[in-house]
Amino acid sequence: MQILQTLGLLLVFLSMAGLMFKRILPALIALPLMALLVAIIGGVTLDDLITHVIGGGATKLSTAMVVAIFGGMLSILLQKTKVAEAFIKKGAELSGDNPWAISVLMYVLIVLLFTTLGGLGAIIMVATIVLPILSSVGVGSMTAVGIFLMGVSIGGALNVTNWAVYVNVLGLEVNEVRPFALVMFGFGFLASLVYITLQLYRDGHNVKLKKIAFRSLVLLLLAGGAKGSYDYLLSASSKELVDAGLQYIGTGLKYTVGLGILWLFAIAIVRLITRANEKATAPHWITVFSPIIPLFLILLFDVDFIAAFVIGLCYTFIATYKPGALNVFIQSCFEGASVVMPAVILMFGIGMLLVAIMGPGGQVALTHYVGGDWPVMALLRPLMADIIPEGPMAYVLVFAVLAPMALYRGPLNVWGMGYGLAAVLLASGMPGGAIMGVLMSTGQIQGISDPTNIQNVWLANEMKVDVQKVLWNTLGYSWILAIAGLIVAAWMFV
Repeated sequence: MQILQTLGLLLVFLSMAGLMFKRILPALIALPLMALLVAIIGGVTLDDLITHVIGGGATKLSTAMVVAIFGGMLSILLQKTKVAEAFIKKGAELSGDNPWAISVLMYVLIVLLFTTLGGLGAIIMVATIVLPILSSVGVGSMTAVGIFLMGVSIGGALNVTNWAVYVNVLGLEVNEVRPFALVMFGFGFLASLVYITLQLYRDGHNVKLKKIAFRSLVLLLLAGGAKGSYDYLLSASSKELVDAGLQYIGTGLKYTVGLGILWLFAIAIVRLITRANEKATAPHWITVFSPIIPLFLILLFDVDFIAAFVIGLCYTFIATYKPGALNVFIQSCFEGASVVMPAVILMFGIGMLLVAIMGPGGQVALTHYVGGDWPVMALLRPLMADIIPEGPMAYVLVFAVLAPMALYRGPLNVWGMGYGLAAVLLASGMPGGAIMGVLMSTGQIQGISDPTNIQNVWLANEMKVDVQKVLWNTLGYSWILAIAGLIVAAWMFV
């Protein structure tokens, strides 16, 4: 009987993955349906199915849902107040007419914006400004699309809305997510610079590869020397002095950033009292910090996700206040919530599937099951124990080979079956950090290269290029980026 149940569970996973892969069944329907089938085949009682899988599962990711809604509000407010538009245009004015410099600057601005922005509306809004700027200096259509997609995906690594899902699903602390996200951001930034440089060279621009390579080598040598010196100091008797110095620097940075945020608020309040914004034709320079204030609050001060977004909303409202601003703010709240509804609805299904596989957790008694164990977990645990890679080397090799399965709504796609697979891996004993490493690393392939992404389709259509060619143009970079992330994840969590 157990063998038939296990085969039935595998059949459900494979069939649902196939239906999502073929785009026959959307993920927001496939995931709750999979949760119901998994629970029924696994032997979950009807009462537990209704109470825990459906009822408890729908609200399991409630924190992540609320964070997504507040993030959507801030995203729409930045668009309606033209803060994001001014952010990009100011950067273009400062970059001159050098294609490489403009491409890198546009990429940096996209990254910064999408640490907070999200959704197709934000992508279209920013793209309608950025793409003409890139085209005006001779950047090729394919290159422009690749730059934009990399910026959105790498910015997403520091988008705290995404962190909230990892915290809720995998039971991680922000302090566990943050270091790896910063590492992925660093790798992604370097990979993007390589992509921009080589693509511009292929587009026929006079990119001084030797000069760029030499400067990069010097920076790497300096970084290596600094790391070597740091390791030596730590191994010497002055370790306590070094730790104290680093702590002093960190504290000084926090005070500096904290005072800077208070200073920005003070300027915004003074401008509100003096009605300075009523005379302005464009957002004031202080609004440039609107997208990144929530990020700084979470990164440096461990401020709660929702509180950070509320502070960001308040700052943007005050810094852009003029007659009618309250109506714009209210509209942004409503529209922001509606924009993220597809993701929120998807989280209903993810939560149901998590509970169907792992059980309700907490203090819920399961004495009516054999051994007091949730039946689905009891079936899957021995199976996954045999196939989960053991050791850092196997972890990297297995998931590096499987990384392209993040494409086409595959099992490693976080907006497909990714979190369902995460639940199975978590139930089988794999550390939450290691699972996050897999999803965040392979997620770069999905975020940059997946032809089923709405943004990929829209950008390819806008620039008159084939979306499948975008896949092949960027896949090498995103795959290498995924492998680099897996190596770091193996070192940190396995």
